[in-house]
Amino acid sequence: MSQTSQLPPLVRALDSASEWFGRSLAWLIILMMLIQFAIVLLRYVFSVNSVFMQELVMYMHSAVFMLAAAYTLRHDGHVRVDIFYRKMAPRRQALINLCGIVFLLMPVMVFIIVSSLGYVGNSWRILETSPDYGGIPAVFLLKTLIPLFALFMLIQGAVELVRNAYILTGRIVPPSTGDEHLEERI
Repeated sequence: MSQTSQLPPLVRALDSASEWFGRSLAWLIILMMLIQFAIVLLRYVFSVNSVFMQELVMYMHSAVFMLAAAYTLRHDGHVRVDIFYRKMAPRRQALINLCGIVFLLMPVMVFIIVSSLGYVGNSWRILETSPDYGGIPAVFLLKTLIPLFALFMLIQGAVELVRNAYILTGRIVPPSTGDEHLEERI
């Protein structure tokens, strides 16, 4: 989905921000891998255990998983059972995408935000810390990823809503995907 330049300026800015943020989060994976290597090295070579480092890997993994979901949506990388979808015309695919965004994605993300606010708010109220000695004293920040995930998904969902509406109305030429699918190249 690379027709970003044909979208309205605000939508284009949100789409570009999602792209930049997703690419930036990818660097956390390298950092996470290096820290995990250090944990293994410290534990098995020097017999030193660090709860802080173990939790740091968990925090980074959570951040990548939760916050990069919108980037994945932008690149149409979410799991989809597309037995019929794949063979449809681009405009029909856009219509299905619109229905999926309006009737599934957005209501679920709103539900996640509404249902998590009390949970996250209580965590912030007590400034929840790790239950383990030496852990990261910021569990409240970790829990904040839940509504942030849903907010980012709502924003990217709105971008995809506009993109698919533009495809449906002919204002954007849909990307030509051919018959190649990434999952079939493996």
